[in-house]
Amino acid sequence: MERVQQSVEQKEVEESKPTINIENIVATVSLDQPLDLYAIERAIPSVEYNPEQFPGLVYRLEEPRVTALIFKSGKMVITGAKSTQQLIEAVKKIVRNLKKHGIMIVGRPKVQIQNIVASANLHICVDLERAALTLENSMYEPEQFPGLIHKMDEPKVVLLIFSSGKMVITGAKREEEVYEAVARIYEKLKSIRALRPCTV
Repeated sequence: MERVQQSVEQKEVEESKPTINIENIVATVSLDQPLDLYAIERAIPSVEYNPEQFPGLVYRLEEPRVTALIFKSGKMVITGAKSTQQLIEAVKKIVRNLKKHGIMIVGRPKVQIQNIVASANLHICVDLERAALTLENSMYEPEQFPGLIHKMDEPKVVLLIFSSGKMVITGAKREEEVYEAVARIYEKLKSIRALRPCTV
């Protein structure tokens, strides 16, 4: 009977497939030229600029739904994109809008992704106690935080792993790194027998 139970559990573990969602991409953009933020504020009524409170101008796009912080140095910080494709689209749209409203942009924007935040679900529960004992670079203090914090070296990301099989991944610079990290941790947890069916 116990063997039947084990093989049923093993089958559930084998059949679970992780799903991944990119939640937010944070990027910096350099235009390599100074910008007159007051001129942008006058030209585009929807932006917010209050230099006494914050040195950057806040420009929100509806489609794709991102927020850009634009600084007079010509640097921008963009948050909210859900994919690299969306990020590039947003940068092009912002530059196009600035030009359309009479703001001179000379060079090509240089885009650099700083951080990708993603969520994942392994669709199987994780024995965090077991994982904490076996995984290197891990921290698990359930009295302080319900998840296990695992720093992965390759790719260089941090994973927050919860017993429900849900995860948060931060620190990736490319979308592929997120998928690689989830695949690696999934295989690792499977190999140390830290995955088990969730009991309702």
